[in-house]
Amino acid sequence: MATACIAQVTFRFEPKGKPVVAAFDIPDASSDGGLVLLKGIDTQLGLTKRLAACLADARQPAKVRHQTIELLRQRVFGIAGGYADCNDAARLADDVIYKLVVGRDPIAGPALASQPTLSRFENAVGRRALIGMGHVLADTVIEHHRRRLKGRATRITIDLDPTDDPTHGQQEFTFFNGHYDTWCYLPVVATVTFNDEAEQFAVATVLRPGNAPAHRGARGLLRRLLRQLRPAFPTAVVRVRLDGGFASAPLFTFLERAQVEYVVAMPSNARLAKRARRLMGKARVLSRTTGRTEHLYGETRYAARKWTRKRRVVIKAEVVRHPGRAPKNNPRFVVTNLPDAPETVYHLYCQRGDVENRLKELHHGLELDRTSCSRFLANQFRVLLTLAAYILFQELRHRAAGTLCADAQVTTLRERLLKLAVWVERSVRRIVVHFPMTFPWRSTWQRIAGAVGAT
Repeated sequence: MATACIAQVTFRFEPKGKPVVAAFDIPDASSDGGLVLLKGIDTQLGLTKRLAACLADARQPAKVRHQTIELLRQRVFGIAGGYADCNDAARLADDVIYKLVVGRDPIAGPALASQPTLSRFENAVGRRALIGMGHVLADTVIEHHRRRLKGRATRITIDLDPTDDPTHGQQEFTFFNGHYDTWCYLPVVATVTFNDEAEQFAVATVLRPGNAPAHRGARGLLRRLLRQLRPAFPTAVVRVRLDGGFASAPLFTFLERAQVEYVVAMPSNARLAKRARRLMGKARVLSRTTGRTEHLYGETRYAARKWTRKRRVVIKAEVVRHPGRAPKNNPRFVVTNLPDAPETVYHLYCQRGDVENRLKELHHGLELDRTSCSRFLANQFRVLLTLAAYILFQELRHRAAGTLCADAQVTTLRERLLKLAVWVERSVRRIVVHFPMTFPWRSTWQRIAGAVGAT
């Protein structure tokens, strides 16, 4: 195994074949050359610059070696490159590409910040700065799509979805959650969809204690998004889709006063099950006749005890059949103010299922759950940094339209477009990043580079 004092290792694959020498002797090289694509997107959006403007720097100027914007970019691009932890800083401190995207001279520039410096940076961020960063992230996404669509969206759909973030230490406000059967945080992620587009663009994420009910903070988050969306798209109809954990009388009242369309799942109870009994009977008869899973749709007017009035509830009466198993009743309920047919309304609700793919990307592609700081606010900061990296990836995927990476997940985008061995050369007039000639995704990479501002 190579160490710092061993410049090469030798393999002998065949007894009589030539030895293969692996020499670690190429200076000014990196294995993450494709990050210049994300740097181009960040420059166009102005994302990290706007985020850094939210952070106050209380350090003594004469002793500052790493500017706030450099620290923030080091973390955002590190997360994008697959290095979600501050401990990775030691391995990346002299990487020429990371110095380049942070804004330093890749050859002669000083090393990037160490893990202790980054940890102090994360723990120094206060509540006001975090609120400002949340506004900037949403504003950046909304303003970018306002320019793209020229403010002419006819419908904007907001989805909120909670997820679990297991914890394994003494973090503030981590609690045991019986539903997830673990100690955790419960972040909620907000996405917006424009018109009938397939992509759900992440605009906000809020870290919450592990014992928080699903609807905690939902009204405040929706109120903020509506204030940002309506001036940007004054003629658009806003629709809100939520799962059953958000259903509550105050939320319905808020949505109606805000004059938005809503489709919200409702957990089953004895009264709703009784309302669905006749429709479920018809579904069972139909399923026995066909021998397949069958579902019928209906509606009723319903008011829970704490509701001030009755609301429309769409019923999906489903009987599920699997080979070798007894049929299973599966009634579902959705509260809505839409006038459409019950089946149409339920299918509109089911379209929110794609938000699970966004959560998987955030968890598995960018490690949203790497909230290992002891302070809650520091962990909220990490969550916002992860969202910033994800916004860059979503825009990268959007710019890849028409290529083989148009529908790629974050991990695939990183593997195909970012993880590239490069050699960096600097002259008086320019910096040249040398890529392999036989790079398999070369045409796709060049096309995307042109889309993000390269000439």
